[in-house]
Amino acid sequence: MNLRSFFLKANNAPEKSGMRFGRHIVCKGCGRQLSVARLRREYFVCPACGRYITVRARRRILLLTDRRSFVEHDRDLISRNILAFPHYDEKLETARANSRENEAVVCGTAAVDGHPVCIFAMDANFMMGSMGTVVGEKITRLFEYATERHLPVIGVTVSGGARMQEGMFSLLQMSKVSAAVKRHSDGGNLYIVLLTDPTTGGVDASFAMLGDITLAEPGARVGFAGPRVIEKSLNQALPKDFQRAEQVQRCGFIDAIVPRREQRECIAKLIGWHTE
Repeated sequence: MNLRSFFLKANNAPEKSGMRFGRHIVCKGCGRQLSVARLRREYFVCPACGRYITVRARRRILLLTDRRSFVEHDRDLISRNILAFPHYDEKLETARANSRENEAVVCGTAAVDGHPVCIFAMDANFMMGSMGTVVGEKITRLFEYATERHLPVIGVTVSGGARMQEGMFSLLQMSKVSAAVKRHSDGGNLYIVLLTDPTTGGVDASFAMLGDITLAEPGARVGFAGPRVIEKSLNQALPKDFQRAEQVQRCGFIDAIVPRREQRECIAKLIGWHTE
C-alpha cells in the first residue's frame, strides 16, 4: 500500500446539499432553483427530488421547539488557539463569518409541545461541526444544567469529528461529555439524539451514540472513519449504502429514521411518554 496516498485525499467532507444565491437555493440533487420561502414550508427538503438540504443550528432548533421558547446558554464562549496551531486563528475567524456563530454548537433551554427541555444543535457551517474544547464544554454544561433540574436533553448532531487544531484537548471532550451524559442518565433523565448528515469521527464515537433513544434523518451518513479511508485500509469496495442511516439502523445502532417534517411531533411524543 502507498502510505502517502492513504493519508492524503482522505477528506470525507460531504458535498453541500444546496448552493445559496440571494433568496434562492440550487438543489445539488436535481439542479432546481428553489426559493428559500418555499423551502421553509418544505422543511428544507427539495420537493422535486427529496434531497435533504443542510440547515443551520438555529434553524434546527426552530424546527423542533415551540415558538419563541428557546433561551440560549453560553453564547459568549469562544475557542482560542491553545496550541499555537498554524493559521487556526484565521480559520476560526472564517468559520465565525460563514456560520454567524461563535462556535460549532448552539445550546440552551426550550419547550417541545409545552415540555421544558435542554437542547443542543451542532452547525456544519462552523468548521464542519468539528468538536473542540469549547464545543465539549458547552455540551457538558448543558447536561449538568439538565441533570440538576431533571430535564430531558435533545441533541442534534452533525460533525466531521474532533478538531485537529486542538489536538489531544479536542479528543478529551469525548470522555468529558460522555461522563456528563452518564450522570444525566443515572439521574433517570431522558436523552434523545437526532443524527444528521454527517455524524462522524469522535462525535459519533461518544455522545452521538449514547442516547436513550437514537433517531436519524433519512440518508444521513453515520460512522467513525470515512469510507475512503476504510476502502484504502481494506483494499476493497464498500456497498453503496455503507454508513447510511438505513444501513446503520439494520445493524441495531439507530432506533428510528424520522423524516424532517415529522421530527418535532416524534420527539414531543417521546418526551410526553417519558414524563407521564
